[in-house]
Amino acid sequence: MHVKRVTLTSKKNWWMVEMDEEEEKANHAHAMNSSVSSDETVVEPMYHYHQQDHQNHMHPFPGMPDRTLTTSTEPSQPPTPVIFNVPRHPSSIFSFPTPTSYSAPPNPTANLAPCAHGSASELFKCVVKKPDVVQIEINGEMQTNASDVTVQFLAELRVYTTVSRHRNICAFLGSLENVGMVLEYIDGRTLYDVISVRPPLSTMKKIDYHNQLLDGLTHLHSYGLSHGDLSLLNVQVTIPADTIKLLDFGRSVSADSIYTSPEDAPVDPFAMFGGPGKVAEVLASSIKRIEQIHPGTRPFCAPEILRGECQDALLADAYSFGMVLVCLDKCDSVDVKPWDQRKDLLPKDLFEGCEVFEGRAREYLRKWNAQRRRLEKSDMFPPVH
Repeated sequence: MHVKRVTLTSKKNWWMVEMDEEEEKANHAHAMNSSVSSDETVVEPMYHYHQQDHQNHMHPFPGMPDRTLTTSTEPSQPPTPVIFNVPRHPSSIFSFPTPTSYSAPPNPTANLAPCAHGSASELFKCVVKKPDVVQIEINGEMQTNASDVTVQFLAELRVYTTVSRHRNICAFLGSLENVGMVLEYIDGRTLYDVISVRPPLSTMKKIDYHNQLLDGLTHLHSYGLSHGDLSLLNVQVTIPADTIKLLDFGRSVSADSIYTSPEDAPVDPFAMFGGPGKVAEVLASSIKRIEQIHPGTRPFCAPEILRGECQDALLADAYSFGMVLVCLDKCDSVDVKPWDQRKDLLPKDLFEGCEVFEGRAREYLRKWNAQRRRLEKSDMFPPVH
């Protein structure tokens, strides 16, 4: 991993930047010839950048101020490489010996179909998810997303090692030492891709997807855990069975935790666990924890999270579910201006075109303290034939 060196001058927005193609090839060749260990990061010389349209933005890491990237037009003399070691790298979660609670559950492939058969074996596809850390030097100071990556992996591992197997939740197959977690391979499309297809979904299919989503979410909630970032992109629909799969639980929090904004939470996510070796032990305990609660994907994120006032993460999931229902019913994506959403305001035309879920969606999209409807398995619709 190589650090980009940039100078920040404004405090309003990030600008998207990209490296010159020839320069990038040269830097890649330099990286291949470098003798520096893969566990270390070299601070590279100043690069040429091309400024993109100022409308393109990238989000800063949690706790970092919003600023605008400006770049040098003249190359500087290469400084002496400086080694930057990430403190408490997220991969230490999976360091040897890997906690037994992260190992494969009993008979992990029981509900998975093999992709091939051998004379003495069955082959299964899977996904290996490993931490990816980014570092950047800002005005001479090193910044990294290592802490946030660690928080996300710990949150996701808590879901997969706490919640029992469910057909509408991506299956956890265990962990690889010094690598990451192993998950079920889902052959499908995102719910966003599914609802974008024309002709639109039938009423029967909309109700089927609603029921599967509600079944998976209420199963998760029954363990006192939220999803935290429910959106059209974090729901997969398998091919050809049309089975809903919930995934990406990196923003999940416990309903029993005390919530704080990312800026106020401890910088070291291991601090509350007493070190990487104690993580699994504490996750399984009933210790009251302080957890960061991050804004999810807009416009699915609940207004109280955007305001930094969330007190009930399960009700926040209900708001996200209500937005998903609107998109599912309209077979189209929707948008809400962030400044309106923070005030619990909805567009006047939000429910235009809703034929199946309008009444229910309105109840999920109420203010959290104004009788917003909770997610209950009993709310599933009867199948339409």
